[in-house]
Amino acid sequence: MKILVDMDDTIEQLLKAWIGRVNEKYGRSVTMDDVTDWNVAAPYPGLTRQQVYDVTYEKGFWKTVEPMPGAAEALQHFLAEGHEVYIVTATPYEHMQEKMADLLFRYFPFLTMDQVIVTTHKQMIRGDVLIDDGIHNLEGGEYRKILFTAPHNRAYDAEANGMTRVHSWEEIISIIDAVD
Repeated sequence: MKILVDMDDTIEQLLKAWIGRVNEKYGRSVTMDDVTDWNVAAPYPGLTRQQVYDVTYEKGFWKTVEPMPGAAEALQHFLAEGHEVYIVTATPYEHMQEKMADLLFRYFPFLTMDQVIVTTHKQMIRGDVLIDDGIHNLEGGEYRKILFTAPHNRAYDAEANGMTRVHSWEEIISIIDAVD
């Protein structure tokens, strides 16, 4: 199978590092549970969207983002089973070099740039399955849709919209191994 995998909050914990940095920089105590939609700035009254989003552009930020538990092992498992694995990310070009070096290839050294597809139009990519936390990336695509649970998608009815909701990489392995 051709397995397409998102990066942020799917194979790594961007939101956790992001909120941690904003809280540290501005003396706040926002938690991941306070994030209820795609707008990370919403739980930060008094801060501008730019103040909240700019921390991801700080030098060294991507070194603070940790991998999602079980993600590296799952991707290695899929590769060992003979599947093709591609990282499909909407990473802005300003982040690309640092994010790939400090995060992706640091924790997933078995992947190469040949396995990275950068696009904000994931529905255009052909694959058998897409694993993503972004509902907008799964809707309308021609692949099996696996929604990785994140604070911003908790209230979404995945099943009613043709998606399978998961909470861990162990669940994803079970789903893909059952199809294989």
